[in-house]
Amino acid sequence: MNFVSQKKLPIYSQEAGDQQIDILQYPAQILASEQEILLLKWEVGYWKSLFQRAKEREKELKRQLQEKEGKIRDLKKRLFGKSNEKTSSGKNKGDIKPAQKPRPRGQQKGSKGHGRTPKPNLAMKEEYIDLSPGDKCCPICGRPYAPNGTEDSEIMEVEVKAHVRKIKRKSYKKTCSCEDVPDYIIAPPVPKVIPQSSYDISIWEGVLLNKFLYCHPTSRLLSYYKELGLPISQGTITDGLQKLIPLFKAVYDALYNHQMSEEMFHNDESGWKVFESVEGKVGNRWWLWVSRSVSVVFFQIAPGRGADIPVTHFKNTHRDRIIVVCDRYSAYKSLARQLSFIILAFCWAHVRRDFLDAACKYPKLTKWAFTWTDMIGELYHINNKRCQEYDGKLPVQWQSEDFKHYHSRLVDSLNNMVKKRDDFLDQDFSDLDLLETVKQKILISLKNHWEGLTVFLKFPGVPMDNNAGERSIRNPVTGRKNYYGSGSVWSSELAAMMFSIFQTMKLWNLNCNHWLRLYLTQCANNNGRAPTDLSSFLPWKMDKDRLHKLSKPLNTS
Repeated sequence: MNFVSQKKLPIYSQEAGDQQIDILQYPAQILASEQEILLLKWEVGYWKSLFQRAKEREKELKRQLQEKEGKIRDLKKRLFGKSNEKTSSGKNKGDIKPAQKPRPRGQQKGSKGHGRTPKPNLAMKEEYIDLSPGDKCCPICGRPYAPNGTEDSEIMEVEVKAHVRKIKRKSYKKTCSCEDVPDYIIAPPVPKVIPQSSYDISIWEGVLLNKFLYCHPTSRLLSYYKELGLPISQGTITDGLQKLIPLFKAVYDALYNHQMSEEMFHNDESGWKVFESVEGKVGNRWWLWVSRSVSVVFFQIAPGRGADIPVTHFKNTHRDRIIVVCDRYSAYKSLARQLSFIILAFCWAHVRRDFLDAACKYPKLTKWAFTWTDMIGELYHINNKRCQEYDGKLPVQWQSEDFKHYHSRLVDSLNNMVKKRDDFLDQDFSDLDLLETVKQKILISLKNHWEGLTVFLKFPGVPMDNNAGERSIRNPVTGRKNYYGSGSVWSSELAAMMFSIFQTMKLWNLNCNHWLRLYLTQCANNNGRAPTDLSSFLPWKMDKDRLHKLSKPLNTS
């Protein structure tokens, strides 16, 4: 069956002189079969669906492009930009007027300086500089000048030199005829930290301090020794370090046993390389774990990053309840599920970083992100005021009125944050763009971790962030960047021991050089073995005089 489709078209005309000629006077007629019309209708739906799919694909590609651009901005910021941890809504670049000069670096003009840094622990060597005999006389009459004291100035010097100690043990021959006595006697040998080694304590002290405290590669130290005229092979140092492990194992175990008696910890972990093939372990990626308590910083290097590492560490605790301040890594959540006596306190600095990263990746979210960081900054401010009024010997309900005032303000700020969060999450999210999705993801994470983020409210002695743990692990991470990790499993064990010992001594404000010299000397006097009594080397067992002495450099009173 054929259908006639008539469509009236406009009649066009053209003037030719005085006459008007009609070009099209009659309506056009289009003949189409029913099958053709159905086909055209089908094609309309088909092309509409393709167009809709193209629009959705374009929307998805725009979202992916926006996300990739955000990642590029974030990576550029990490690689070339300054830290955004101090960014706030009132100090971003948009608030600086073009004509306004940035604040110059360093001490500001007109401000009071701190003066010369005092150096009370340095030994003083006096040197006199005199005039020649001819310059002491008057150039006209020749009469000598009278002494008039000295004009003093100070110059700081550091003298480092290598030398050989030639040990000559005196021997004596028997001159009597008595029996059951030796024919010859000889002075005792010099105590050595490693028997049969020709290198004394100062060498091993320098190697341990440079590698595990100052984070320098051993090869760099050996190059320096070579410049001083003391070439030492890398193999000799490697063999010696392996022999030193039993000396520090006892101290390492003592640190762990004491830490298990404490109740609050800062935990963190970071990657570490161990370049030795281990059965069952694929690759050389290991992990450096730190657990910092009030008096001990304890490290361990493990082949994995699973919850079994902290579970094994904390299962020997002597407390009925402990608090672990950490980030939101899933291994710590698994730790709390497996050990019911553990309370997780999550880090607000990581939450704040979520908002700052969003502002860095997506500039349109800057105002929204800074609104949240300002609220977090207010929490820090109020909590710091509250902690200043806190008496750790009293429960929260018996604290002073000032404490209760700040505590009430803190509760109000947290409730305001909860309301703002929930008002956003209660919206209809059926059709979200990328920016709204980013907001939703951050606030859902904030809601899911809220219980751990508010532990500090109930326990005022618990800090709001894990900055203490991250500061403790910073020094070993610097070493990882300089010498790429450990060459063997035993080397990683030694690294964990020395990191733990040095960071614990720094926590107690002790001089690591002084402590290490005394400890190695005691080991040498004990025939190259660890001391049987460690009380004089564990800070929590030292008296005030011992702590004061070890806080000073060597060779000072």
